[in-house]
Amino acid sequence: EWAYGARDWLELGLYQPLYSIAPDRGAAINGGKLRILFVSPHAADRKFFYGANFEFSYNARHWDPRRYTSEIRPIVGTHLNRWDFIFNPILDNSWQGGFKSLDFAPAARAAYHLSKIWAAGIEEYGDYGELRDILPGSQQTQTLWAVLDHNGEALSIEGGIGFGLTSSSDKLALKLILSRDLN
Repeated sequence: EWAYGARDWLELGLYQPLYSIAPDRGAAINGGKLRILFVSPHAADRKFFYGANFEFSYNARHWDPRRYTSEIRPIVGTHLNRWDFIFNPILDNSWQGGFKSLDFAPAARAAYHLSKIWAAGIEEYGDYGELRDILPGSQQTQTLWAVLDHNGEALSIEGGIGFGLTSSSDKLALKLILSRDLN
């Protein structure tokens, strides 16, 4: 992901290319995304912070049968001493059926800052289905993550292990995100 801080309240991003590795296909490009993020300036210094992230995706057919999708990600959070609590009531849109087909896929995070550069937390990612037709519990995806973050000057690392909570969720997932500020 490439991101550019255009203002202290505006970030522009590009995910290109998105790819995955699958046993039946090998490595394949899945598409790309444009991202626009509006946030309360200097969120790290505020007790209460908020924002909204908008993503617009182009998808390869093997990745998603819907060629174009988007995401609206409101962001609401609070810093309470060494704790962070963040909620994202995410709405995904396939542009098939207009706003009637909005899919509710919320995420939440609670993290404890062990030091200025280390944080440990839990995250929950879900997908309840379309707002007009919420899926039964067994068809929803719910994943609980244990995460550890290192926010270094040269390199930041976010790692985690996720456990599926429903039969429709992946049983086990790993994530590793490496980032570097190019300023």
